[in-house]
Amino acid sequence: MVTRLAAAGCVAPEAEAAALLAATDDPAELDALVRRRTAGEPLAWLVGGVDFCGLWVDVGPGVYVPRWQTEPLARRAAGLLPEHGVAVDLCTGAGAIASVLKTAIPTATVIATDIDPLAVACARSNGIDALVGDLDAPLPPALVGAVDVMTAVVPYVPADELPFLPRDVLAFEPHRALDGGAGGLAVLSRVVGCSARWLRPGGWLLLELGGDQAPTVTTLMEAAGFGDIEVRRDEDGHDRGIDGRLLDDDESRRLGVWPWKACSTYS
Repeated sequence: MVTRLAAAGCVAPEAEAAALLAATDDPAELDALVRRRTAGEPLAWLVGGVDFCGLWVDVGPGVYVPRWQTEPLARRAAGLLPEHGVAVDLCTGAGAIASVLKTAIPTATVIATDIDPLAVACARSNGIDALVGDLDAPLPPALVGAVDVMTAVVPYVPADELPFLPRDVLAFEPHRALDGGAGGLAVLSRVVGCSARWLRPGGWLLLELGGDQAPTVTTLMEAAGFGDIEVRRDEDGHDRGIDGRLLDDDESRRLGVWPWKACSTYS
């Protein structure tokens, strides 16, 4: 099994073999799982989920698989979420970040959204209060100006770089969860544009990004009224995320910026 997985290009064939062995004790079913994996189907779909920040997150077929590279963002968000606070996770997918927030701060209100009904159903199976809709569109009006932490792992792969993604990712995972449009900024800019409407003064926005997107997103966040902006880099030194705190009115006036209070209209 390890030899077959390695030959198919799996980077951790021993670990994947162990995961598949744990998924079934039926030889015929195991062989079918190995064939599906060597064809490129995500391991998480085959074994039913993935470990994320020490939590088991169910991931069904057709749902974007949470990446370990997102774990630092989830942990930072949990550290910023106060007791009895409110968190919103946009583009939640399987609900991995929302699960970390809910587990870390049981007294908090955690609401998630995703445009894909399949992803929302998966997040709900993980115990997340998830709503179907485009970014913030389905959020209840009562949350305006009341959110302490907003997180989003949006599609941010530049459209012209999609062909360079791994074969199995392109073949199986939902393109809607990957395609970030021109420069990978199409959805990132929309999240920044609407976030100030929902966050309370002092609330935090945490985004995942990549490539050379950090300078543009920093500029967008500054214009939207955010301060204390920090770009987060991964262990290889690549830009991986960005955090910012929504300034209150006094801070905004002092710094000469003013938050965008109106949310963009989405199709």
